[in-house]
Amino acid sequence: MDGEAAENPSLFPTSVGEKLRDARISQGLELADIAARTRIPKRHLEAIEEGDYSSMPSPTYALGFAKAYARAVGADEVAIARSLRGELGSVYDREPSPPPYEMTDPTRTPPSGLVIGGVVIALLLAVAVVVVYSSGILHGSAPPSRDPLTLPEDQIAVPAPTPTPTAIPTGGQVTLTATDKVWLRVTDADGNRLFEKEMASGESYDVPPGTKGPQVKTGRADQLRVTINGSDAGLLGPGNRNVEIGLTPEALRNRDSGNGE
Repeated sequence: MDGEAAENPSLFPTSVGEKLRDARISQGLELADIAARTRIPKRHLEAIEEGDYSSMPSPTYALGFAKAYARAVGADEVAIARSLRGELGSVYDREPSPPPYEMTDPTRTPPSGLVIGGVVIALLLAVAVVVVYSSGILHGSAPPSRDPLTLPEDQIAVPAPTPTPTAIPTGGQVTLTATDKVWLRVTDADGNRLFEKEMASGESYDVPPGTKGPQVKTGRADQLRVTINGSDAGLLGPGNRNVEIGLTPEALRNRDSGNGE
């Protein structure tokens, strides 16, 4: 019987840990050498050789460590992994699935927090339904209409106040501002041309301070607004004829009887 076992070693299969240990010893290596080659802690290598895989986190770790050990000693890592899977089947048992929840089981009651939360949600839904029905939204009722003859105070049109004419100062900065496209020429008392162009709407011209006898000539005086020191002095004049008017505050004060061509 003993001779038959010696001739046929498969009757007493060697574990994965024993195979790896025999391969290591045959090469004259220590566990410290394998740990240095594989970067695997020595305690895990010892567990593999002893077949104690319960200390490892999961079968995946055990398989990975064993394959790395096999590569370090030149063993067939595929065969080692195949054999180890069979050994691990008896070490790592699957966790039993939780028993089904029986509604009729009086010992299996839902948590009190879940019950309270459900009650609160139901109350909130009830309040929302009451509010919706009381507002008449579902019945298509329109909001109360206002008296068509009565407008809210904030919608009553208030006429804009009529600006009070500003007295023209006796001296100061005179500015011409175009309210539309208009041509004009400005000269001084000696006939020197100070300014001449077609001004665009919104464009302004300031008469240089200290100018002697400034005059303006234009065919559209109604498109030029006059300001003196920032105060509105009205339009330069009518727009149905060419005008030539002095641009001093005194001349502008008397421009109703001004010169014209």
